[in-house]
Amino acid sequence: MARQRPIYPFSALVGQERLKRALLLNAVNPRVGGVLIRGEKGTAKSTAVRGLAHLLPPIDVVAGDPYNSSPNNPVLMSDAVRAQFEAGDELQTITRSTPLIELPVAASEDRVVGSLDLEHALTEGQRRFEPGLLAQANRGLLYVDEVNLLDDHIVDLLLDAAAMGVNTVEREGISVSHPARFILVGTMNPEEGELRPQLLDRFGLVVEIAGITDVAGRVAVIERRMAYDADPDAFAAEWQSEETKLAERIIAARALLPAVQIARTDMSAVAALALELGVDGHRADLAILETARTLAAWSSRVHLTLDDIRLAAELALPHRMRRQPFTEVKLDEARMNAILDRAAGEETGESTPTSDSVKKKHP
Repeated sequence: MARQRPIYPFSALVGQERLKRALLLNAVNPRVGGVLIRGEKGTAKSTAVRGLAHLLPPIDVVAGDPYNSSPNNPVLMSDAVRAQFEAGDELQTITRSTPLIELPVAASEDRVVGSLDLEHALTEGQRRFEPGLLAQANRGLLYVDEVNLLDDHIVDLLLDAAAMGVNTVEREGISVSHPARFILVGTMNPEEGELRPQLLDRFGLVVEIAGITDVAGRVAVIERRMAYDADPDAFAAEWQSEETKLAERIIAARALLPAVQIARTDMSAVAALALELGVDGHRADLAILETARTLAAWSSRVHLTLDDIRLAAELALPHRMRRQPFTEVKLDEARMNAILDRAAGEETGESTPTSDSVKKKHP
């Protein structure tokens, strides 16, 4: 059997800081809502996603279970495993790497959500559910390249499962539900077509990326890629220390996340921002706050700063702002900063202060 060469290290990616931030935040907290990466060909979109999967910690799963059920968390168990768990039965467990499931553009609905096993029904006279890709992706990362080329109905199914954490399938009188908690990452080239605004809105974060435009950065890309192609093992070993630091930081941020507090003034600042920038609905407000609290955990803090909200808004707002047909919306960062600074000035002192004073209070 041929030996698989090492994945290109996530930490070796040159530039693309906003892309890396969005991916790492989803790795810490899947409730951020996934990320859509929009960019031209050859900008390391797929490389970044596969590198992220390599950073995620291994998981304990129940042996033989097709849903990657947790052996100790009922929320992450299939019905069969939960019944065994509640009955006090001993569950055989194994440790495996966090799954990375890649969804083909031509995938059918049955392949994605699961289907009735017709062969078993015909031969055994029993109806049996055959799990799909959403089952395999539970507790892992689901990667959809060229998501804009998928049928809108399939995209809807993915986004529904990602938002609810559950996949429910009804086929031929059978109704099956199973956990489907995963990090959803979609990539697309806008030149090949756009997603409908209703679908865009349901991605927690959207990142626009382009090729590096300075000579030094492009030279660094060339040098690193050539070094990796010449000796993948040596290149991976060279970056292992940085990879380990990132992996450990993800684990630490996950552990701190439940302790991060969102003050009422944080909510007010975000609400004012969404209203003044003309954002429809409430998904943007929730996405910004969830992303901001994850940024706080990533920075080893338990309180939000205005900088957390600014960075979160850069990722969660632009694709949700009102736009005219065939026009591109750009986030007016100066206006955003003015709105947040004004909100900070209106605080009563019972909650989050400005970012500078927070940093003094929470080093």
